[in-house]
Amino acid sequence: MANSNKRSEIPQELRGKISALDSALNTVENEFEPLLKRSQIELNSELSPLDKAKLDLVAAYSINSLFWMYLNVCGVNPKDHGIKQELDRIRSYMNRVKEIQDKEKAPKLDVQASKRFVKSALWQSAQKQDNEKADRDEAEDSSSKESQNKKGKKRSKGNSDKNIPHKKPKNRYMDKVVARNLHNK
Repeated sequence: MANSNKRSEIPQELRGKISALDSALNTVENEFEPLLKRSQIELNSELSPLDKAKLDLVAAYSINSLFWMYLNVCGVNPKDHGIKQELDRIRSYMNRVKEIQDKEKAPKLDVQASKRFVKSALWQSAQKQDNEKADRDEAEDSSSKESQNKKGKKRSKGNSDKNIPHKKPKNRYMDKVVARNLHNK
């Protein structure tokens, strides 16, 4: 009979919320049961430092959340209590752990590959500049030949090499680099 009096004291609109709280607490107990069966030393020996930090943060957040709920049940406003600052502090630590975890997943720079890219780009740029210079020199030579032909000057034997098409100057340093890279492959 005492039990029925207590039930009648609880308003109908709170009964659903209380049963939801009870089922949520049962779920929390079931989730933590495997962790509670093992000792803290066993867990720490199997986990990485990042996982240890996550476990400690989840445990601290859970305990503080339960205390938040307890304060609500007792009629105390938890926003005016120090528990709010504690929950905020734990959330900030969780964010820091997440940032660390994201940094580990971030792509790493391959230094050797980047050096090859830069060297290749510099080599192509140098080759392009050499080709442009050779094209300019060739254009200047052809224009000077045309001007000499127009004036009607005769060619002597010493100038016969001007009839040979202009060869592009070779970049000996780049030739050595290419040969070395081919040899290394």
